[in-house]
Amino acid sequence: MQPHSVDAIKSHPRYQELVCSRKCFAWNLTILMLVIYYGFILIIAFAPSLLGIPIAEGAVTTVGIPIGVAIIVSAFVLTGIYVARANNRFDALTKAIREDLQ
Repeated sequence: MQPHSVDAIKSHPRYQELVCSRKCFAWNLTILMLVIYYGFILIIAFAPSLLGIPIAEGAVTTVGIPIGVAIIVSAFVLTGIYVARANNRFDALTKAIREDLQ
């Protein structure tokens, strides 16, 4: 790739839109995941009895188990959301940039 090609791509308005939207979306998902994980850790640290409540009367399984599973599942869901956005919006912007610069 030629240096003038790189400069043309970097100065393209759609490229700047792509970089900004991808960065903002990734940071939003990152912050959401950190809130989920650290919120769980803070509950364990400061209110462990909340997670130790049985699901039903006489049950061995506590509320903490499904919450822990939900946290793991949320990581997969957020990853899927990012992949879906990348495959639709980000790839479309990339294709538009390529077409504009050819």
